[in-house]
Amino acid sequence: MLLPSTERALLHRVAVEQAEYRVPSLIAAVVRDGELVWSGARGRVDGSQPTIDTQYRIGSITKSMVATMVLRLRDEGKLDLADPLTKHVPGAPLGDRTVAQLLSHTAGLRAESPGDWWERTEGGDWADLADSMNGDPGSKALLHRAGRRFHYSNVGFAALGELVAQLRGRSWFEALRAEVLVPLGMGRTTVSPAAPHATGWAVHPWADVVLPEPAHDHGAMGAAGQLWSTVSDLARWAAFLGGDTGDVLAADTLAEMREPAIVTDGDRWDAGYGLGLQLQRRDGRRLAGHTGAMPGFIAEVWADPKDRTGVLFLSNTTYGGIRGKLTGAMLDILAEHEPNLPEEWLPAPEVDPKLLALTGTWYWGTASIALHLSADGLLSLKALAHGGRESRFRPDSDGSWTGLDGYYAGERMEVVRGPDGVAQRLELVSYVFTRAPYEPVEPIPGGVDPAGWQGRG
Repeated sequence: MLLPSTERALLHRVAVEQAEYRVPSLIAAVVRDGELVWSGARGRVDGSQPTIDTQYRIGSITKSMVATMVLRLRDEGKLDLADPLTKHVPGAPLGDRTVAQLLSHTAGLRAESPGDWWERTEGGDWADLADSMNGDPGSKALLHRAGRRFHYSNVGFAALGELVAQLRGRSWFEALRAEVLVPLGMGRTTVSPAAPHATGWAVHPWADVVLPEPAHDHGAMGAAGQLWSTVSDLARWAAFLGGDTGDVLAADTLAEMREPAIVTDGDRWDAGYGLGLQLQRRDGRRLAGHTGAMPGFIAEVWADPKDRTGVLFLSNTTYGGIRGKLTGAMLDILAEHEPNLPEEWLPAPEVDPKLLALTGTWYWGTASIALHLSADGLLSLKALAHGGRESRFRPDSDGSWTGLDGYYAGERMEVVRGPDGVAQRLELVSYVFTRAPYEPVEPIPGGVDPAGWQGRG
């Protein structure tokens, strides 16, 4: 749990937000080390303060859950992210736009479906939606060249929902519930509201009165923002985004989802988008999560995997300055009042002497690098002087190593050993790392002058 002073500061921030922006009800929460450690609420739902079990619509947070299903299908070999959608959804009016482009909003699709405002109307099935985009030029699906820009598309996630349905043989939500929500213990995340739940309200801009908002089944467009959830369930989702994936998704796949595919705020790169996840860089943090808005509701969930911290809120108002401010303020309060302690360092329980012998200084030409062996069995390559490339490497069964991140992500590093088993050099891409600068006995590209190192130029 958090300290009383931290809890008071968080509750004060929630109270200010709810009063200043006239939010009918608001509940926020903090997750640390995979556990819900604090929640605070203001306002009323049916005459009482909301609880961690009160449902709200979560809008586009739905997209991250649908994306998780798509990545599960990829990991099973049922699709490739480079596949055009039409390979799996025949007749989709999306040309050659790929699954990866749909996940990252880089496919160049229209933002909204043709016709009436889908968020406030009953929705039809995928066939109806696809047919509506095959009509007049004003209804066409494709607006931009693929990959040209970030263009947020609710239609794109409707298409991904159909992709899941086609490959699983049941609706996207039925697949999501069975494969993601139930295994994570998110039983209160549903496609339709289940009591206790909040009513969505629009607050009059110039009077303290409210208007109820509709809550329809949006059919094919539901995969873009249909779901309802609770603080309790979204706390588990924040833990998932932070790395506690259970058996639902491989850790490497989640890390892939959190990698920036596109920058969404121009030259600043404070915000980006991965594969179904919004990304933020804020005060040295790298956050992954999603915002959500539907008529009558605003929600956010963010996770900082490095700090093992998540923040979220649910509210039932159509619009307000609340969006984009509250979760950031909560992170600031946590950093000031109660920064998370780093994980305790412990030595490795055992070590392979051959791996230990790989550590220390190596050279690429005259550039010095170091290899560090961590307790989890990974090797980290780091430049020692003048900056340079850094990567972590995972061991493979054949004795080689695969880069996990940075410049060498996906690249293969070979350890070349002499007859005595001692590591002589590392071969990585076209680079050769040796124990001495320009080791004359090793195959240095370009050759080494036979005279060797000299006292003057």
